[in-house]
Amino acid sequence: MPFQVSTTDRLDVVDITEEVEDRVPTDTEDGICTVFVQHTTAGVVVNEAEQRLLGDIKSYLQELVHDADGYAHDALDGNADSHLRTLLLDESVSVPVRDGSLALGTWQSVLLVDCDGPRTRSVTVTCTS
Repeated sequence: MPFQVSTTDRLDVVDITEEVEDRVPTDTEDGICTVFVQHTTAGVVVNEAEQRLLGDIKSYLQELVHDADGYAHDALDGNADSHLRTLLLDESVSVPVRDGSLALGTWQSVLLVDCDGPRTRSVTVTCTS
């Protein structure tokens, strides 16, 4: 079952590790957990959730894809930059599960990157053993 994540900025990065961990079935000893965001203007990545780095991620995406740069899709929705930024991200990540928990590295977190917020986003977690 999907869970909801509310973002507060046009370009926002939210640590969703706890919400994902809560959805790992306790009887999954070893397996894989796939986290999927059901939107074309948001992505999911694994990285460090340190506040300054989260700001750097936003700045980097804005630098690579400029706002309102005369994109053709802007005539329709005004959010072409959001779609283009998510091309640099993934709509899903897979994380190993060991002993019923996400087997992330010391500094790794699961992050939702919203490129067209503020919005409420749906995230699906599927775990298999």
